[in-house]
Amino acid sequence: MPSRYRSSMSGPYRHLFTLPGTRAFTIGNLIARLPMGMFSVSAILMIAGSRGSYALAGAVTATGLAATAVTAPWIARLVDRHGQARVAVPATTLAALGSLALLLCVRHDTPDWTLFAAYAATATTPNLGGMSRARWAHLLKGDTAALHTANSFEQAADELCFMLGPALAAFLCGTFFPEAGTLTGAVLLLTGMLLFAAQRATEPPIQPPIQRRKPAKAPLRTPGMPPLLAACLALGAVFGSMEVVTLAFAEAQGHKSAAGAILGLQAAGSCAAGLLYGAMKPTGPAERRYPYCTAAMTALMTLPLLAAALTGSLLVLAGALLVAGMATAPTMVTNMTLIQQRTPADRLNEGMTLAVTALLGGIACGSALGGWTTEHLSATAGFWIPVTAAAAALMITLSRARPGTLRRTNSRPAH
Repeated sequence: MPSRYRSSMSGPYRHLFTLPGTRAFTIGNLIARLPMGMFSVSAILMIAGSRGSYALAGAVTATGLAATAVTAPWIARLVDRHGQARVAVPATTLAALGSLALLLCVRHDTPDWTLFAAYAATATTPNLGGMSRARWAHLLKGDTAALHTANSFEQAADELCFMLGPALAAFLCGTFFPEAGTLTGAVLLLTGMLLFAAQRATEPPIQPPIQRRKPAKAPLRTPGMPPLLAACLALGAVFGSMEVVTLAFAEAQGHKSAAGAILGLQAAGSCAAGLLYGAMKPTGPAERRYPYCTAAMTALMTLPLLAAALTGSLLVLAGALLVAGMATAPTMVTNMTLIQQRTPADRLNEGMTLAVTALLGGIACGSALGGWTTEHLSATAGFWIPVTAAAAALMITLSRARPGTLRRTNSRPAH
């Protein structure tokens, strides 16, 4: 890799985007990724507004989440085998048609089961962040510092999309018509994917069939992957429970409308920390940094609990969430770096999609547990769940980072 492409403290992101084609595929990917933060909120507002049932709206979106957990690894495997453009474009088209079908079902008051069927079709949406990370891994092969910066940028982009997406969806549905959020999301998804797929020069090449006579080991069976995925499950529980508990706490304080902005602060903290983390030169291997990241996340997740228990102030909680969010991006960036290192090169999209699937499963479990706790105990008690889930991720991380392993990593090149 030429030295002009290498990250530096003075401007790692500027150097990163001097690579030919990186700006174009990043813009396309960001356009397509923004709806990921819109679809769920848009569907809930659209269905609840039309059918008068938040329970039905929640059940429909939960069905879509479950369908995604089943479908996503299969889509990723096809992407690895046949290439991003050949698989992602038709898969995204089907997902966009599913969104439009949901819109029409709501609009024309069709039976409830049609809503579940239509929303389940959106599960074919490819792992957009994973495909972008796969391109960076291909372009920056051998330059670990630049890949660290690229992974940090992608994590910050995830946080930005999930910070802006819900707000944009709520604005569109409330200002224009209930289906506006879903319609806009479908258009952005398909447009961004077409632009992303058109950048063929940066697409990772697929291995010729002769090189795949002996199939690579499945990512789930590679050494070190199960603990990483288990940690993703626990981290997902942090995110899912924190969202539900914060919403319940804000409602108990009589400020339910402010909950979205408060949760946005957590994403903003993570986004800022991700960009800063990417600008720093990593020291030591990612395997050694990971326990410190999860430990920091566990410690900072106690801040919202303390804010709620000791002050009961929504303003103090907002500040605590902003600070607590700063540990999210470094933890997720390091986790994804380790997953990239553990996954066979020709199954990279599948490996990263398994991580996303684990996160989604954790979010679903955390949301359910958070809802049960706030209903049967209190919203303040619910803040123990993200702390406990983060501690579980730390325990999983420490259990695999044995002293012998840490000593061996000291002799390896920094990742």
